[in-house]
Amino acid sequence: MKTIPLFKVAMSETVRHTVPDVLQCGFIGEGLKVKEFEAALSERVNNPYCLALSSGTHGLTLALRLINKQKGSWGRVSNANVISTPLTCFASNAPIITGGYNIVWADIQKDSLNIDPSSIREKITNETKAIVVVHWGGYPCDMDEIKKISDDYGISVIEDGAHAFGSFYKGYSIGSCSHSDFCMISFQAIKHLTCGDGGVLFSNNLESHIRGRHLRWFGINRESSLQDMRCREDILEAGFKFHMNDICATIGLSNLLIVDENLRIAKRNSDYYKEAMSGLSEILPIQNKTDRVSSNWLFTVLVEDRTGFARKMGEKGIMVSQVHSRNDKHICTEAYADNFLPVMDEIDSKYCCIPVGWWVSKEDREYIVSTIREGW
Repeated sequence: MKTIPLFKVAMSETVRHTVPDVLQCGFIGEGLKVKEFEAALSERVNNPYCLALSSGTHGLTLALRLINKQKGSWGRVSNANVISTPLTCFASNAPIITGGYNIVWADIQKDSLNIDPSSIREKITNETKAIVVVHWGGYPCDMDEIKKISDDYGISVIEDGAHAFGSFYKGYSIGSCSHSDFCMISFQAIKHLTCGDGGVLFSNNLESHIRGRHLRWFGINRESSLQDMRCREDILEAGFKFHMNDICATIGLSNLLIVDENLRIAKRNSDYYKEAMSGLSEILPIQNKTDRVSSNWLFTVLVEDRTGFARKMGEKGIMVSQVHSRNDKHICTEAYADNFLPVMDEIDSKYCCIPVGWWVSKEDREYIVSTIREGW
């Protein structure tokens, strides 16, 4: 029986040639390859303020540090709150807690699984310092509405674009920060574009970019005129060890050669599913607005009997999963509990993801739809 995985690592054949050169060159830290990778990413999303990092989670941690304009300050600031979504990888919300903020949960939209702008507006208080929005599966949130809330209340917006490399909102690349202060994109192992591990943080202004560049390497200015004696330069603000290295950057540069074709295949598969499932009553594809382009990292459906659906698909060798579960039910988030998230409660037992990526062939996707049509 065939097996169709839900995820698979996309690795360019050129990696076997490019990475050994870096490994043997005598310098594997943050160097010229990182700068080259940042330049390529900046050009792609039309945003010069690009910081390559060791993980996407570090991008969120850095963004949450940067929204605090009081340099050198760390930890809770007068019970400051960050509004976020309960439906995401916990990597989206862990940095909020470790950064010393309280989480305030906003509800999600049934037709996208993204954070609901109307719920965001309801949850804002004088203590709200930021809004973290997650583009579920690479499908962009309603950024016009979220930007309006940000402008109305003077609150920072941080995009978690972990799934969203290659996504567009109304013609703007996710990463351009056209509707936000910061945008993180992940290059973890199974993303469309992988560096083995890594991420990037885009910002919308030069000041945040420069401050972030220092903070990603302990607060030290790596571009100091002192160069080899930069250890003598004063450090204005203690930072982290978040920088990307040249090995990961080289993997990323190689994989940029294949990512567009892989994005095209994922879109073709997604389009096929939506058309083929349009008349089925027991399964509902979501994320159908035409003013945005998803990266299609996930293809999510709503099913009434998810347990039965998953069992049937598994018996046929088709991997399916929720991928991520709600974050508001963990022991470490008990302090932020919210008993009024009606849409999250409604879809909690219904959402499921099916294989959609570059490895899913025409025959595979037809087999998946045929299996779904058999029922469960």
